[in-house]
Amino acid sequence: MDPLDQQLTSLFDGKVVRKDLLHRIKKGTNVPTFVLEFLLARYCASDEPEEIQAGMEAVLDTLNDNYVRPNEANAAQSRVATKGKHRFIDKVHVNYVEKDRRHWAALENFDSRRVAISEKFYRDNERLLQGGLWAEVTIAYNDIEDDDYAFLVQELRPIQLSRFDFDRYCEGREAFSRDDWMDVILRSVGLEPSRLSKRVKFHFIARLAPLIEPNFNFIELGPRGTGKSYFYSEFSPYSTLISGGQATKATLFYNVQRRKIGLVGYWDTVAFDEVGGIKIKDPDTIQIMKDFMANGRFSRGVEVIAQASMAYVGNLDLSVEQIVNSEVYDLFQPLPKEFDLAVQDRFACYLPGWEMPKNSSEFLTRNYGFITDYLAEAFHYQFKQTNRYEEVSSRVKLGDAVEGRDEKGIKKTLCAFLKILHPHGKPSDEEFDEYVAYAVESRRRVKEQMNKRKTDDEFSRINLSYFTASGEEVVVYCPESRTATATQEPSRRNIHAGDEVTEAQANSAVAAEVSVPAEPSVPAIEPEPSAEPQEQHFTIHYGDTGYSYESLILPYLKGAKLVEIEDPYIRVNHQTHNFVRFCEAVIKSPTVRKIVLTTSHDQDTDLKMLNDRFEELKQSLLELDIELKVLINENLHDREIKIDNGWVIKIGRGLDFYQKPDLWFGVGAHDLSMRRCLETKVDIFRG
Repeated sequence: MDPLDQQLTSLFDGKVVRKDLLHRIKKGTNVPTFVLEFLLARYCASDEPEEIQAGMEAVLDTLNDNYVRPNEANAAQSRVATKGKHRFIDKVHVNYVEKDRRHWAALENFDSRRVAISEKFYRDNERLLQGGLWAEVTIAYNDIEDDDYAFLVQELRPIQLSRFDFDRYCEGREAFSRDDWMDVILRSVGLEPSRLSKRVKFHFIARLAPLIEPNFNFIELGPRGTGKSYFYSEFSPYSTLISGGQATKATLFYNVQRRKIGLVGYWDTVAFDEVGGIKIKDPDTIQIMKDFMANGRFSRGVEVIAQASMAYVGNLDLSVEQIVNSEVYDLFQPLPKEFDLAVQDRFACYLPGWEMPKNSSEFLTRNYGFITDYLAEAFHYQFKQTNRYEEVSSRVKLGDAVEGRDEKGIKKTLCAFLKILHPHGKPSDEEFDEYVAYAVESRRRVKEQMNKRKTDDEFSRINLSYFTASGEEVVVYCPESRTATATQEPSRRNIHAGDEVTEAQANSAVAAEVSVPAEPSVPAIEPEPSAEPQEQHFTIHYGDTGYSYESLILPYLKGAKLVEIEDPYIRVNHQTHNFVRFCEAVIKSPTVRKIVLTTSHDQDTDLKMLNDRFEELKQSLLELDIELKVLINENLHDREIKIDNGWVIKIGRGLDFYQKPDLWFGVGAHDLSMRRCLETKVDIFRG
């Protein structure tokens, strides 16, 4: 133990762990850090080598016996059925299933989505209902044959602290200098501070900011392999990480159909990994995101207020030197096109990910740090209970170039640094000036990119400054762009030239040693307005291909909110599959909110199976904030699709105009545009 270890273990006995033990045991498991440290704190609370070795073996035995690997789900279920019950370490979700009128637990690695659970568990642990929770959970076998479930939750113990004493945490902090406390924080996240420069230490502290400061909008872009997403997936049970994929307003913000708040209401931090891969189909999602990032509130029929911070991390594919010296590119290059200047202006802090060290064992500590869950609780407490904004506002003095959103972003970053490094009180003037300089730089990096993109001078006041405690004004620069003319004095493009980029522009202001690939000259062509869909009357002939539900219906869904389909033959297996595919096509239009099916059945219809399938489809659509209503009309014969924007689509055979595939593993079995059709007439007209 070094002196810092000795001080930490004496002041925070029982709340620290040797981080090298975590590194040793972490390899080969996909268990979150706070789960492993939960076990290490239980079995390795000693500094004696023999006791540590025995504790490590106990942790490994516990993992072998209780942690279910995804490919061992069947064996785990068999063990419960044979023994009657067994304790597992797994992530538990609870979902309300409307057709059953009850809640079911789902265990990720145990691979069962229909586990009975008592109300007390999800009432006491609300995060079970939104995103799930890692827990020690005892699963028992239900041998009552008449019941429709095989397993039930008998006991559930969340893997997190049951009580956190913030006053005791602050009392312990008073015994450390600022620099020593910063080293404790870094060791607690597994890093060895002696290997890091002071600037890089500040970068790692800034990565933690969204976990401790509410409504903090953070972005980090840089090379791969620097651990950008680690803090949000592993460090805290109060953070959730969205890895690419589609971001919907129902998932993130509010599901109108379920009357349920989204992720921002349940998590302290919502982080987006590989932000460039996010797909946003509905423009409303971006507008709600802008409102939420601006002031922590939005409206979706009801006024919603939430505190979640938003963190966006992703990769830069060009070198930073190329980007800052280019008139064409900027450091927001990987963001989705929907992330316009209004979204960018809401970022408080842009962390320069290119300055972060690559993941390597040389940066991992072998010393003591806080149990991750303990530090996460300290951050969560301050996230919810403390506000340092007034303190910061009364102390910081910013220059004239600092405008409204600049000021708010800088102050939010300062609040985060004070909460992390000075939870107990105020920093010295020298320390405070260091934080201000870092916060101003982090906001300037945002403003420089917006200034490069904007065709006028709206964001041109990039020389942000602050006044030191002694009254001296200091203009802060970003190291990567200080001497880059293309960033400091970007040329303004002709606003009448559309997206024209000339070869001269692409190469201008590039440093002699940097070669930026020139983009070809693109003629300024006015985009053609999207053609209005036309009325059509045609026949699909027997054996034709190239007709999918998307190609027939999507062009006519512009602005539609309600789609009504009448088809008497949605009864048997393949017809039900056709209707599911139809719904998948319809919801590709982002404005659709409701689908109504009117159908019929006969004496041969398996009504229970049909109702179960409709219920499954209804639940899956609800997750996308889309309502499905199914009506029965025994006298129905005609087939038509009515859209509330006025279009009517009549297909003679209804949805069932595809031939049965010759081979279920052949081309056309799944892609309907390649499936051969039966002959039918199609009429598309305004009603």
